Amino acid sequence: MLTFDVPDGTRLAYHRKGSGGDRPLVCIPGGPMMRSAYFGDLGGLAAQRELVLLDLRGTGDSARPADLASFRVDRQAEDIEALRVAVGLEQLDLLGHSAAGDLVLAYAARFPERVRSLVLVCARARTAGIDFPVERRREALELRREEPWYEEVRPAFERAVSGEASGADFALLDRLAYGRWDAAAQAHAAACEEWFDEEAADAYLAPGAFDGADAARAVLAELDVPVLVISGELDGSPRPDSAAEVAGLFPRGEHIVQPGAAHSPWVDGPDEFVQTIIKFLARDTTR
Repeated sequence: MLTFDVPDGTRLAYHRKGSGGDRPLVCIPGGPMMRSAYFGDLGGLAAQRELVLLDLRGTGDSARPADLASFRVDRQAEDIEALRVAVGLEQLDLLGHSAAGDLVLAYAARFPERVRSLVLVCARARTAGIDFPVERRREALELRREEPWYEEVRPAFERAVSGEASGADFALLDRLAYGRWDAAAQAHAAACEEWFDEEAADAYLAPGAFDGADAARAVLAELDVPVLVISGELDGSPRPDSAAEVAGLFPRGEHIVQPGAAHSPWVDGPDEFVQTIIKFLARDTTR
């Protein structure tokens, strides 16, 4: 574990894992506000590329400031910039998963000259004014009708939509985050449940977080760097066509659907996930 201080004095932690490549891939966890440990080695990606895994403020080994207002997603862009300085890079290859898509896009909109490439994995894009309505999650649920757990999960999903879900319901809904509900998926889901911090997640999405969406979108439309958007065939947030819309924000955006995967593609199909990213990063990413 390594640490650095951000402008408001909070000490944040990051972890370097693996080796390979001419520069590290900086990975920002989703959740929102999940500790970076849930990435593991990203399906074996660390065997071929050095990863820098950031623990966001208040998560993992990073300090928790008293002022939860500093957790708001747009305000944490400064933390990524401080990480860039700490690791001594002029530009970053950035990966963001799920809710971290919002944070990575906020950073790219604020510090576009510091971005070398982006990898957005099943990522949100509310920073740029793109949201994924709950109805699309229902579409993804219907793709799982042949699963043995479908009849149990479907009513839990409807209770969640109506705001009446219990903790047991949300545990059932974990199945939708994975293409296969096998031992690896169950272990990953259990770790995520243990580490999830509802207070931090609420602060991340506090009112005002996405007020600058139009301005951010305009900057991203001029961001002339390689951008890879990965979606899962079975994911409901985003559905693949919504992920393609996110890729379309960028002059050099491309979209790839991972077959059989849902919201955690490095768990569902690690070999395919790793090869997709290695192939992307191997390209010339100079401007």
